[in-house]
Amino acid sequence: MDDKSSAAERIRALARQTLSSASARHEEEADVTRDESAKQIITEADVRDLPERARLRIAADARLTPLAADIVRDRGIELVRRAPRRGRSTPKLIAVGADHGGYEMKEALKSFLAELGHRVRDFGTDSTSAVDYPDFAHAVARAVSRGEADLGIIVDAAGIGSAITANKVPGVRAAACYSVELARNSREHNGANVLTLGSRTIDLEQMRQIVRAWLESELSEERHRRRVAKIEAVERQYAHS
Repeated sequence: MDDKSSAAERIRALARQTLSSASARHEEEADVTRDESAKQIITEADVRDLPERARLRIAADARLTPLAADIVRDRGIELVRRAPRRGRSTPKLIAVGADHGGYEMKEALKSFLAELGHRVRDFGTDSTSAVDYPDFAHAVARAVSRGEADLGIIVDAAGIGSAITANKVPGVRAAACYSVELARNSREHNGANVLTLGSRTIDLEQMRQIVRAWLESELSEERHRRRVAKIEAVERQYAHS
């Protein structure tokens, strides 16, 4: 009988905890001016009519376009990031590109992304004929910057030149990653939205592991978001110079 009473009490305690958590979530939801957490890209149109000091809920890994970021800063709008649900991977539109050295890996990458349930927009190249990597890195980075793609992945021989090129585009944080650890770090600590890979530095299996880890990681901790915000502030200092 004592065991039954103890079990019943544990069940009641669990029920109270669940109801309390649900109530807290409801109060938190009601405290925001607008909820745009279903979107991966927050544009000027999403924030244009928000009043000063509004509270906008967005997804944990959502990204703001440069114009949206300016409005948020100027009006003192508070961004409330929704904690990601564990065990779920939101399908994304991913821009991909490569030079001739990365063409074959890019083709394997496209198949792998489709297996993971993501949509792909391919910016070329379309063969192993010699081309210039900055052209394709720029095209992918521009798509991410404009909100035409959620994320970007670029492949060249080493991954470095494409990262340098992509980082010239406002709003882009490109990281050249050669391991799963670097891939996770680039997302969780630096909020990277473009991944660059070197076809001569990793094999196809390593590529799959790196890409999977990169896509499954998110910028979530407040201390890292604060530092990424400082990166964006530095970028804005030179935006109109």
